[in-house]
Amino acid sequence: MPARQILICGAFSRVSSKPDTPLLDKVNSPEELRALDESDLTQLADELRSETIDAVSITGGHLGAGLGVVELTVALHYVFNTPDDKIIWDVGHQCYPHKILTERRERIRTLRQGNGLSGFTKRAESRYDPFGAAHSSTSISAGLGMAAARDLDGGDNNVIAVIGDGAMSAGMAYEAMNNAGHLGSRLIVILNDNDMSIAPPVGAMSAYLARLVSGPTYQTLRDAAKHIAKNLPKPVFEKAARAEEYARGFWTGGTMFEELGFYYVGPVDGHNMEHLLPVLKNVRDTHHGPVLIHAVTQKGKGYGPAEGAKDKYHGVAKFDVITGKQAKPKANAPSYTNVFATSLIKEAEHDEKVVAITAAMPDGTGLNLFGEAFPKRTFDVGIAEQHAVTFAAGLATEGYKPFAAIYSTFLQRAYDQVIHDVAIQGLPVRFPIDRAGLVGADGPTHAGAFDTAFLSCLPGFVVMAAADEVELRHMVATAAAYDEGPISFRYPRGEGVGLEMPERGSVLEIGKGVIRREGTKVALLSFGGRMNECLKAADELDAAGLSTTVADARFAKPLDMELIRRLAREHEVLVTIEEGSAGGFGSHVLSRLAEEGLLDSGLKIRTLALPDIYIDQDKPDAMYARAGLNCDGIMKAVFTALGTETLSAPQRA
Repeated sequence: MPARQILICGAFSRVSSKPDTPLLDKVNSPEELRALDESDLTQLADELRSETIDAVSITGGHLGAGLGVVELTVALHYVFNTPDDKIIWDVGHQCYPHKILTERRERIRTLRQGNGLSGFTKRAESRYDPFGAAHSSTSISAGLGMAAARDLDGGDNNVIAVIGDGAMSAGMAYEAMNNAGHLGSRLIVILNDNDMSIAPPVGAMSAYLARLVSGPTYQTLRDAAKHIAKNLPKPVFEKAARAEEYARGFWTGGTMFEELGFYYVGPVDGHNMEHLLPVLKNVRDTHHGPVLIHAVTQKGKGYGPAEGAKDKYHGVAKFDVITGKQAKPKANAPSYTNVFATSLIKEAEHDEKVVAITAAMPDGTGLNLFGEAFPKRTFDVGIAEQHAVTFAAGLATEGYKPFAAIYSTFLQRAYDQVIHDVAIQGLPVRFPIDRAGLVGADGPTHAGAFDTAFLSCLPGFVVMAAADEVELRHMVATAAAYDEGPISFRYPRGEGVGLEMPERGSVLEIGKGVIRREGTKVALLSFGGRMNECLKAADELDAAGLSTTVADARFAKPLDMELIRRLAREHEVLVTIEEGSAGGFGSHVLSRLAEEGLLDSGLKIRTLALPDIYIDQDKPDAMYARAGLNCDGIMKAVFTALGTETLSAPQRA
């Protein structure tokens, strides 16, 4: 689809110098890109930036990161022979321009939609995506694995990992760099530095130095000097090597990376083709070991509203291209994230031991609000979930009440620390788990599918899930009051159901559920955010003559066995419902019922959980329908248990 030519006064930092000859319409693949003259690349980058903005204005998504790497994306595909040469984009937030250039432009306006393009790189989607990503700091490890495989096969292709300065805060990136330095495999890492300001000013001198140290002349002289130096006495050789390293590090700032075994080149202006292209070519043609290119870029580059925004338009809803104004859904109720944050603030006002921890997600978890209220009691540890959990454990040993607010999908990264550093020691760390269940446009990489299963199997862990925003407020209060060991509570993304909120939460009795409505034939036992769908299904079933009880479990561990026994004994059908994987709440209910012999009484039981597949991005309602976790899916489970396909039309009427 041809780009809409967007030439907006003040919106872009520059416009195409040749607006009447759109090059992007002629470039559908990197091979066609490489047929252009170098003098055309700046114009192509302008058009690519315009196309990216236009596409994301329609779909929403991650905009700022992609705008910051437009020139870098063009340069990489121009210099390297993709897809034989592998480009791995860390996290994937910045991959939209890459997708446009790699045979997916016709589908770019399906980004993050059902049956559309993923918002991240995805191996199944394109041969130009050698590695799928959505969590940060994986690119260097994956790239090193590909480089090692190439070496074993006797190949000579290039492997390039593009990683942002934020992702470089994670320990995994340094583990990979340390290993790369040890192996010595030819690997190119591009540090996309758009925030840290770890480089000296970028200009003509730094560009000259970058070209110099990446070029063959410097390499030849350096190698010759090394050869001579190796014949010198060892103390002299070591001092000479150290002097060369630190002299270069003084001018370029790369000493830290040199210590890890990487040859450092930079800093380079990541928006200047005249700077980027010669450096990339030099590195492609002359280097034999691991090298790091330090590219300085601007997040949101070229789009005024993004450049001026605090978050540089990191993640946006649909928006008006001219004004930058984002479409916001009408808020009927506060979001679960906001309810968590305001509830935690209430608890902290009454208890000075309450502290909060986030792993580089203050806004996403709501802890930006807590931080404004209690800046000294708020800790952002960066993209370091493992450290966040053990840091919380350390706080707990000293009598503090840490709330380690980590998305379900990111808590997976710290599972060993949850077990070894928290659970085994019985430390009272609180785990608020946002984004429970299916999350819509971000797809399977961000779905909160597994936390109930992987936490409820741990001895001594209390595992809760909120059915609505009022329960979430109560669970925050419960967690703050609970000092016997680790405790978690999960809640979904999005708005609550619009209930009247208490000023402060009440402490729940541990391991006790509640009956929401009474019936006699069918029992629906919900754990978490599917309660509204259960109530809808109960209305339908009641209307059909199937008297239905709806119960809110609240706890997956410890289970309310008194409630579960009653439901099992007094109803013909029992259905458990949860927005998590098999192996979680329903599995524990089944196990306990089997232990007590209650499955032998003729009870018809069904456990509804997420299916054993990864569900691609779509609107959340469509995803839950596919999973069978909506009203219709719950009713179908009841009918199947009773041996009927469905209710007849007259019955439903």
